[in-house]
Amino acid sequence: MNSYFSNKRILITGASSGIGSALAIALAQPSVHLILVARNLDKLQSVAAACAARGASTEIHFLDVSIESEIVAFAQKLKQVHPHLDILINNAGISQRSQAEETPLMVDRRIMEVNFFGQVNLTKQLWPLLCNAAHANIVLISSVVGTFGFPQRSAYSASKHALEGFFESWMLENKRDNIFFTTVSPGRIQTDISSSALKADGTPHQKMDDGQLNGIPAAVCAAKIINGIQKDKRKVYVVQKEMVLIVLRKLLPSLFFKLVVKLKLS
Repeated sequence: MNSYFSNKRILITGASSGIGSALAIALAQPSVHLILVARNLDKLQSVAAACAARGASTEIHFLDVSIESEIVAFAQKLKQVHPHLDILINNAGISQRSQAEETPLMVDRRIMEVNFFGQVNLTKQLWPLLCNAAHANIVLISSVVGTFGFPQRSAYSASKHALEGFFESWMLENKRDNIFFTTVSPGRIQTDISSSALKADGTPHQKMDDGQLNGIPAAVCAAKIINGIQKDKRKVYVVQKEMVLIVLRKLLPSLFFKLVVKLKLS
């Protein structure tokens, strides 16, 4: 058992699958209370059962983070039950597989509502509960494409750039010594994010990319994130070969642009 998380109240969005479910199971232990949030209640119940089997107490909630009124109502409900929130993991998100010029603005907006505005709104609504904690962590699950652009990810990359810029600014403004911000930038992780990614017409991609199939296991990703939370790290990269692109984008941008257009997009 990890004593750091003893008696913690931890909220995870997008907890029904992928990184979210891996984090929930990895964090599950006696004395931990998990608040698991997603749109797929059937999968969420399965994750909650797995967490309960490891000794954690759990509660599950349906929430579409793209709908402002749902976030407000959800936050009000939590405030009536919980005196504080120790860890907020903003993990809910949706990816993209489409060319920028072929993607209608409504699809771009959908991705921004989920990945950016949903995370910002939820964190603002839960800020009072985080302030009440003795030591609170706000964790943002971003992406390596929040660091650089990538083909067929225009709105997705934009949403992650926006998320990182907003919360970095908030972190710099923050005068409270009990609240810490951690931004996580995963590369390709073994999740179904490519299957649910939006195509230009707004429908799911419904294909498992080779990059995801050969990516870092979600459990390994979760372990690295948990280590970062414990150390109050400001930035956590969970990457393999993507680190080369991160370094090149900073130090040799001309070479980065030559290489990235030649990469396999899936």
